Amino acid sequence: MCGICGELRFDGAPPDRRAVERMSEKLARRGPDHAGTFADGPLAFGHRRLAIIDLSPSADQPMVDAALQLALVFNGTIYNYLELRTELMAMGYVFFSEGDSEVILKAYHAWGETCVQRFHGMFAFAIWDMRGAQEGRLGSLFLARDRFGIKPMYLTQDAQRLRFASSLPALLAGGGVDTQLDPVALHHHFTLHTVVPAPRTVLRGVRKLPPATTMTLRTDGSVTQRVYWTLDATRPAQPLTETEWLDATRKLLVRAIERRRLAADVPVGVLLSGGLDSSLLVGLLADHVDNLLTFSIGFEGIPGVSVGAEKADEFEFSDLIAAQFKTRHHKHLIPNSEVLARLPEAVAAMTEPMMSHDVIAFYLLSERVSKEVKVVLAGQGADEVFGGYFWYPLMDAETGTAVERFSRHYFDRDHAEYVEMIAPAWQVPEVAEVPDVPAATDVTTELVARELAKPQADTFLDQVWRFDTTTLIVDDPVKRVDNMPMAWGLEVRVPFLDHELVELAARMPPELKLKEGGKYPLKAISRGVIPDAVIDRPKGYFPVPALKHVRGPFLELMRSILMSDACVQRGLYQRAYVDKLLADPEAHFTRIQGSKLWHLALLEWWLQVHVDGEPGGAGAVGA
Repeated sequence: MCGICGELRFDGAPPDRRAVERMSEKLARRGPDHAGTFADGPLAFGHRRLAIIDLSPSADQPMVDAALQLALVFNGTIYNYLELRTELMAMGYVFFSEGDSEVILKAYHAWGETCVQRFHGMFAFAIWDMRGAQEGRLGSLFLARDRFGIKPMYLTQDAQRLRFASSLPALLAGGGVDTQLDPVALHHHFTLHTVVPAPRTVLRGVRKLPPATTMTLRTDGSVTQRVYWTLDATRPAQPLTETEWLDATRKLLVRAIERRRLAADVPVGVLLSGGLDSSLLVGLLADHVDNLLTFSIGFEGIPGVSVGAEKADEFEFSDLIAAQFKTRHHKHLIPNSEVLARLPEAVAAMTEPMMSHDVIAFYLLSERVSKEVKVVLAGQGADEVFGGYFWYPLMDAETGTAVERFSRHYFDRDHAEYVEMIAPAWQVPEVAEVPDVPAATDVTTELVARELAKPQADTFLDQVWRFDTTTLIVDDPVKRVDNMPMAWGLEVRVPFLDHELVELAARMPPELKLKEGGKYPLKAISRGVIPDAVIDRPKGYFPVPALKHVRGPFLELMRSILMSDACVQRGLYQRAYVDKLLADPEAHFTRIQGSKLWHLALLEWWLQVHVDGEPGGAGAVGA
């Protein structure tokens, strides 16, 4: 787990080493254990290391294999690296380190671009292939990202050069980035809970390498991009019984957990929310780990506000799991005063603007957890993969086209409200004035319709879950699971996004997933492992109450941001809409119960900090 960056020149000039150093410095919190650089001709790499596998200097990066004429910077973990290492050694490869980074180098040399299909894990890496340059041909840069985009890869490119980095702010630190807002990305951002599907970001000059994608660039500027994995959401030719589905689920989940536990030379803990998913991880790990460390977080409630299933903490259930499995449990209750005081830090750490309450929770919890361990497992992804959210049955019961059924229960705001909110200058034109934009204003509906209509999905819910798992989940929750913990040098591993487990779940009949209120396969394999009280409890959505029920100092903070000179001069929002939300913030929630006021304030705050360069942004005064 690390931070990576680099530059490849297309114009014959040497790379800007100072720019690469600035990008690397911006990534320092992702990798506090070692910093390194490498340059060769038109290419320069920067690396910040968080040492987890092979803690010796032999595994430091950038890693150069002079014999193979390859250089690597890598962020992530290859969980099956030991099996691949054994296979490569049998082929005659000799290793100089004990970690997974060198396995990537040898695998690329042995199998070329298809090596990624053999990797089980989370990864974003760059390989500089010097073999062509040594032979008088063009050198090449190979970029790759894991199947679910768990590890980030941001890009900025022009006719002269390409730069890449593990975070968007790192690219900005390098300089020379077009920071104009992207109208299409803004539409996605405000419709899909701040999700901007790859390759876009909210800035025109920054793009993301899509998940499950590789890119090869040569020094003449030519680019080849390939998708190496897709998700099949059709029923198998040979139907399985319920027992067979459940047995396969348990087998693959246990294997995914074991791989993520064993691929580390440091202790591994669990983020224990008290929900089914993280409790099941603890239950399946407890017999294999002595003194298992678990960590929970809760928040202060809002006086007079009843949040029903959305409790401010879930200590009742996390305490139950910790007691049953005798874990070394750490729980942290965060007062609203600390949430308010630490919000500027969290916004400054965001690689992209993210409104989810969990972003703040992950930031504050990760700070505390990083003092105890470097690696934790977490339950993110289970709801999307196994159908746990309340809106899936509601969508399924709807009538109309696929995108209509989806949007009525998912979109944060309909297009008409978006037009009311965004100033005309930032709305997508009705004619294709932007080269890669279709001639339509409601670009998010068009995007979702295209994604749902892709082949290899048997039913409407199969379409939804595939889209959720391969596209939406990448930015929420996967992005925050990388972004916030890595701000504290903490690696989070997500067994429910093991690609073999996801492939199995994608082919399950929807009625099996939705049985007993959703997520039935996980509930069924949990029986006898964890208490029924945890399995049968209503699903919680674990908000930070002060960011949902916006009152008092939190309301004043958001008001100061949205009424600031920077916000008014930017002219992004229509002032009448802002005034309406400020007048009664608790009357305006998204369909999945997020605060629309926080949504607007968060994007503006992020822009002030990361684009305008105002330390803390306008909200820092109010905080």
